[in-house]
Amino acid sequence: MQIILLDKVVNLGNLGEVVKVKDGYARNFLIPSGRARRATALAIKEFEVKRAELEKVAAARLAESQAQGEKLGGTSVKLTQKAGVDGRLFGSVTNLDIAHELAKLGFVVTKAQIRMPVGHLKTVGDHAVSVALHTDVTVDITVTVYGETA
Repeated sequence: MQIILLDKVVNLGNLGEVVKVKDGYARNFLIPSGRARRATALAIKEFEVKRAELEKVAAARLAESQAQGEKLGGTSVKLTQKAGVDGRLFGSVTNLDIAHELAKLGFVVTKAQIRMPVGHLKTVGDHAVSVALHTDVTVDITVTVYGETA
């Protein structure tokens, strides 16, 4: 299916590009989330009329994400979980746990924005985690997990 991108999509294209994607990806994700529209002749004409407005909105969103990234960069999050004597956690620290801790610090971050390169954290100590605030803005934070014996 041919679609027009209304926003920058990672590994797909930038605003205004007409790309071909699988039908299910377009129907189930891109179009309902407002990131794309079917590439009909009428839709292309309407997009060209609204292009400047969409570019302005995208630039504002990028600037907002960069400003939040400046504040968030280098932040350290501290979590306490039950752990054994060998330093392994009984559960694990997930991206949802990190999002809740960041919310307590005043940052609005969803769990989908938190990138954990080695999966959920299962040991006590310091771990590097990335937060993708925008497709072009990624910030590294440190998550410190403390063990609590019960």
